[in-house]
Amino acid sequence: MSRAVEVAIAGRKLSLTNLDKVLYLDAGFTKAQVIDYYTRIASVMLPHLEDRPITLKRYPNGSGGMFFYEKRCPVYRPDWVQTATIAVKSGSIDFCIVDGVPTLAWLANLACLEIHTYLYRSAHPDVPTSMVFDLDPGAPAALLDACRIGLQLRRLLADHGLACVAKTSGSKGLHVHVPLNPRGRGAPSFEDTKDYAHTVALAMERRFPDQVTSVMAKAERPGKVFIDWSQNDRSKTTCCVYSLRAQPRPTVSAPVTWAEIERAVTRGDAGGLVREADAVLARASQEGDLFADVERLTQPLRRAPSAVSPGRAAAAPSARSGRPSPSKKPLRIPQRR
Repeated sequence: MSRAVEVAIAGRKLSLTNLDKVLYLDAGFTKAQVIDYYTRIASVMLPHLEDRPITLKRYPNGSGGMFFYEKRCPVYRPDWVQTATIAVKSGSIDFCIVDGVPTLAWLANLACLEIHTYLYRSAHPDVPTSMVFDLDPGAPAALLDACRIGLQLRRLLADHGLACVAKTSGSKGLHVHVPLNPRGRGAPSFEDTKDYAHTVALAMERRFPDQVTSVMAKAERPGKVFIDWSQNDRSKTTCCVYSLRAQPRPTVSAPVTWAEIERAVTRGDAGGLVREADAVLARASQEGDLFADVERLTQPLRRAPSAVSPGRAAAAPSARSGRPSPSKKPLRIPQRR
């Protein structure tokens, strides 16, 4: 292994170790490249990390090796790494807060390949800033099936006045986020968003019983897309947008536009939606943050979860990825080829 290298990033001193260690074996992607990726993607990633507690998912021997989660910010952290103390059932935890490029580089040097965020900001831990649906296809269903369901989920949400944006999981799934970003009194609680998301998942399951399940049990999932609504919980995290994933190659949980998803469904091929680190960097450089609406769009949950039904409602407000038209015809999912 290589010797430690002392560097300064934005005025902060760091000791980087084992830079030539390969962390993605199939791609020969080294720790140095992981650190480089996170420092270069920071301009679009940091707004999604701002003031959010994180859980580290560390892979000391690379993406194919053993891993562990770390909620409590390591005690050996540099004194400039910020933390937030959050009350949990067992007491309290000092979580790491990523407030700049140096902290991202420090995490990458710990072989923290994946960064998982909570759905709240540390100042208001009981207030979710978004609602999330994790579309997880059970084999033989795949990403293309998740895309088909994602388009129909988007339509249902639009019918109830909610815009949403999407990102790939970095593997076979799709994450659909509904920005909320409440202002002032009357903000929804996690109980509200979880109940709402559950009811939406049940509505999708009723519409498409052969393609969708809202039940986590593995016996219910083969050949279907599981809509995981349970992520809408104060104690749960989701993989942060622009985070690397622990796959054989350095894929990223990266934004995708609805137009791209529609084209993939039309072609019958979603393979091009999963992007690796270099491609994500290039796109961010050219197009900026395609996930920005998650942090800046404010939307109320206008209807109580019990009111969600297949009927028509108001159109969703415009989002950067485009405004869907309310549906006038029964929803239909194209069949697999």
